Amino acid sequence: MKKATAWLTGIITMFAPAIAAAQEQAGAASGAHGDSFMLKAALAVGAGLAIGIAAAGGSLGQGRAASAALEGISRNPEAANRVMTPMIIALALIESLVIYALVIAFLLQGKI
Repeated sequence: MKKATAWLTGIITMFAPAIAAAQEQAGAASGAHGDSFMLKAALAVGAGLAIGIAAAGGSLGQGRAASAALEGISRNPEAANRVMTPMIIALALIESLVIYALVIAFLLQGKI
């Protein structure tokens, strides 16, 4: 996980100045109409990233929760009833976060 975070931070750090410079030049060359286009493009990219990252994070969280619950049940089968209910509640809460991201993505799409 630390390698992935470091890798992602490096990529963002590497491309952030180039993106900022490109937006500044594009805005100066195109005027007010270009600003509207850039805003719509950023909203579209943001909506796609929001749902993509949320779905990936939610699926990773659900996989870990289910794995931990099944491992606990396999070690102590008598505790299955006490483990299943909190696991189902946790999975529902994880899924609700993904649904919130979907709603935010739809709201961003509505602004385009």
